[in-house]
Amino acid sequence: MGSFRVMSSDRLPARNVMPVCILLSVHNGAAFLDALLQSLGQQTHAAWQLVWRDDGSTDHSAQIVRRFADNLPTGRCVQVTRSVERLGVAGSFGLLLDHVPDGHLAAFCDQDDVWFPDKLERAVNALAPFHATNEPALYCSRQMLTDSAIARLGLSPALPPEPAFPMALTQNIATGCTIMLSPAAIRLVRAAMPPPAGTLHDWWSYLLVTGAGGHVVTDNQPTLYYRQHQSNVVGAPAHFAARARAALRRGPALFMSTFRANVTQLLRHGDLLTDPAVARLGRLRQALDIPGPAGCLARWRLLRTMPEMRRSTRAEQMIFRLWFVLG
Repeated sequence: MGSFRVMSSDRLPARNVMPVCILLSVHNGAAFLDALLQSLGQQTHAAWQLVWRDDGSTDHSAQIVRRFADNLPTGRCVQVTRSVERLGVAGSFGLLLDHVPDGHLAAFCDQDDVWFPDKLERAVNALAPFHATNEPALYCSRQMLTDSAIARLGLSPALPPEPAFPMALTQNIATGCTIMLSPAAIRLVRAAMPPPAGTLHDWWSYLLVTGAGGHVVTDNQPTLYYRQHQSNVVGAPAHFAARARAALRRGPALFMSTFRANVTQLLRHGDLLTDPAVARLGRLRQALDIPGPAGCLARWRLLRTMPEMRRSTRAEQMIFRLWFVLG
């Protein structure tokens, strides 16, 4: 696959009509769904189809989506009913990806957000150069963080200019509700589903696309209102200090467990990745397997040879390095 590079979404090509599947998994989202669905109907990029499933709701979420579908042309909304049990976030989006037709882009959608009218258009135009290629590409953007009533709290952290594979190993910067995948990226992610436990579909997609030598297009303009409320699966603190404090509260065990699981699972799909990515993962796996003080020394030495394996801020980077050395 092609070499990794980053495009700026500030230089977008002209509007096009590439079809998009909006993938929506709903679970007890009745309080917020109407606002989301209304924002989908206001998209300036009109060539979209909603592919959705209900993930075991006990409220009237499914009825809300069906009512929305009834007001649209036949076939504009497709409900996936192949599996009726609760799959969880990653499993549900994995099933939805299976229903994206060939040649379509795929946009992950959360039930409690409100999309800006040009959200799809920005992402589609950013991925236009990769639509008909075999090179996987992923678009992601910042979000306008809000409370449950859409009162603004501030912007999500700025996206790094060059989020290469080593950075993807340490931190997810591709928030799921902002992600759009090219057709080649859809095929890539499908081939490696499901992600390991503890990793959601967004981080897994980001890891796979960068590990396969694909393209990541980062957009530092927000494209949606991202509600912060008690039912969020994953929150998004606006400032690095809050993110660092949250990481310290969680402690190293959870992060390193997830890190190890990602390395192991990525190696199982080494045939999908570039040779340099597989070699890097092999070195990480070897260092992680060494117990005791010898392992700490090996991991410290490894960090010195992998300066690209870093997080967004200095404080977060210091925490990561400490946790990685301790194993």
